[in-house]
Amino acid sequence: MNQTTYTNLAKAWGYVEDHAFARQAPELNEARTHAQAAGMPQGSAAQAHLLALLVRITNAKSVIAVGTGSVVETLELVQALESEGQLTAVDSSSQGITLIRQAFARLQDETSTTLRAVNAKASEFLPRLNGEDYDLIVVAGDPGNYAPAFEQASRLLRTRGTIVFTDMLALESEGSNGGVINPADRGDKATAMRELLGTIEADERFDTALIPTGTGLLIAVKR
Repeated sequence: MNQTTYTNLAKAWGYVEDHAFARQAPELNEARTHAQAAGMPQGSAAQAHLLALLVRITNAKSVIAVGTGSVVETLELVQALESEGQLTAVDSSSQGITLIRQAFARLQDETSTTLRAVNAKASEFLPRLNGEDYDLIVVAGDPGNYAPAFEQASRLLRTRGTIVFTDMLALESEGSNGGVINPADRGDKATAMRELLGTIEADERFDTALIPTGTGLLIAVKR
């Protein structure tokens, strides 16, 4: 690809993101505003839409969202679940889990999805969950969320269950210096994502795809 192609791809990314943001429901825009005002930047709107679509494509009924203040993505997942669905939100930040609970409370008249919101580290809480009970796991936020979630994924997911890792290119983390794309970026998240990518792609229990939505999504399906 030449420079013109790269420029057009950058413009396309911006267009898709603006389009997705314009289509977000008012309650999601409100949740985004509250979270960002509380010092918790929210991820890509297009990424949140894709995660919600994955719930519908896979007919998921039981979802785990592991994140650090990922309010908008969590609410998109809640709205995508059917009437008997359950979402377990695991957030190591007490402020993040409070925002998720508050935002969910405002949606309760519009959804019958059950929310279980837990203020805990993924490494401590996920091992306590029942095995083969979940259809989808979404991981976001601090680098410490990722490896523990993958360590439990094969046990927690049903056959053909899916785990999705957001910000795989480590572009959202504080102090990012180009993330995974820049070999000189040796920050905590960039380093963790490089190691995680190699680990997951080498794991024969999963089929994987790395895609450029948002700041990079790695989708892994349990065989």
